[in-house]
Amino acid sequence: MLEKPFYNEFLKRSFNMPMEVTFWDGKTKKYGKGTPKAHITIHKVIPIREIKRNASIALGEAYMNGTIEVDGNLEDLITSAYEAADSFFRNQKFIKFLPKASHSEKESKKDVQDHYDIGNQFYKLWLDETMTYSCAYFEKPTDTLYQAQENKIHHIIKKLNPQPDRTLLDIGCGWGTLMLTAAKEYNIRVTGVTLSQEQYDYVNNKIKEEGLENLATVKLQDYREIPKDEKFDYITSVGMFEHVGKENLDEYFKVVSDHLADGGTALIHGITRQQGGAVNGWINKWIFPGGYIPGLTENIQHIIDNGMQISDLESLRRHYQRTLEEWDKNFRKVIPEVTEMFDEDFVRMWDLYLQACAASFKAGNIDVMQYLISKGPSGEILPMTRDYMYKK
Repeated sequence: MLEKPFYNEFLKRSFNMPMEVTFWDGKTKKYGKGTPKAHITIHKVIPIREIKRNASIALGEAYMNGTIEVDGNLEDLITSAYEAADSFFRNQKFIKFLPKASHSEKESKKDVQDHYDIGNQFYKLWLDETMTYSCAYFEKPTDTLYQAQENKIHHIIKKLNPQPDRTLLDIGCGWGTLMLTAAKEYNIRVTGVTLSQEQYDYVNNKIKEEGLENLATVKLQDYREIPKDEKFDYITSVGMFEHVGKENLDEYFKVVSDHLADGGTALIHGITRQQGGAVNGWINKWIFPGGYIPGLTENIQHIIDNGMQISDLESLRRHYQRTLEEWDKNFRKVIPEVTEMFDEDFVRMWDLYLQACAASFKAGNIDVMQYLISKGPSGEILPMTRDYMYKK
C-alpha cells in the first residue's frame, strides 16, 4: 500500500517524543528512541490528499470521529508536534488549504454566536463561578481557578490606575465579570459590548440582580457601531482582537484610540505570537471561525500607528497553559452531561481543543499578552513604577 511509506515518513518527522502507532492493518511500529510515552491507534486510512491539503484539519477530524485514538497524555503529544522542527504544524506542504474567513459585521456576529451561543448552561458546567472564559492569573501555585480569575480581573483593572467616578468601555465583555467588578468595587461607570445574545442576556440579568443599573450598561452590538462621539477614561478588551481578522486589526485599534479620552488608559489582553501572525485550519473550521492570531510586533505597530503609546507589556503564556489545563480537568468531569447535550464527536472535539491550546502555549507557539496603552505620554497618566499594580 502506498499509504504506509507516507505515514512512516510523516510520523517520523511530526513528533519529538518516543511513541508507538498501531495501524489499520493491526501492525504496530515504534517511533523515536526510549520508552514510548504515547500509543496512537489509526483505525482506518486517512487519505493522503486530505493530510497534504491541511494536516491539522484531517488529523483533528479523525480524532473527533474516533478514527484516531490516543492512549497517553494528549497535551504532551501535541506539544511534541509543535516542538518538532519539521512537523505538520510547521511544514508548508501540509498547510495548503485554510478555511475562508470574512469579518463583515454580519459574519463577525455569526462567528461569535457560533461559538459563544452554544449555551450558557454548557459553559457553566466547566468554567468557574465567575464565568470567565479567558486566561486566569495564578498569583500563587495553590490558587484555585476561581481565585486566579478573580486575580486576573483585579490585575487588569489595577493596571489602569483606576479612579472613582470615571468611565470604562469593555469591548467584548463576555459574561460581564470585569465590567461588573469595576462598577461594584471601583465605583466606575461601565459600558460593555458583545455580539453574543446569550452573554448579553446574562449580563443584563446580573446588572438587575446586583442593582447596578446606575453604573453598568451592556449593549448587543458590534464594537464598530459604538457612537463615534463617545469617549471613555478607560478601555478594556480581553480575548477580542483574535476574532477581528488580520484585515481589521488596524480598525480595531483605531476604535480603541477613537473612544479613549485624552489622558486615558487601555488594557488590551489577547492571544498573540512572538513569531508572527498565524491561523490554524482545524481551530478555524471547528472552534473559532474567522480567528487570526496576530504577531506581537504586528499589534505594536497598529497601536503606534493609531496615535497611542505602550506603557507596559506583560506575557501570561504559562498562566494560559495552566488555565486551559484546569478547564480540561473540569470538562472531563462533566463529559456525561456534555454528551447528553451534544454527542461524542463534540466531546472529543472540545477536549482536543482545550488540550491542543494548552500544548500550543506550553511549546511557546502562541503567547498571551497584556498591552497597557495610554492616549498621550504615559508619564502624565501612570505612576513611574509598577508598584501601584500590585497593591492590595
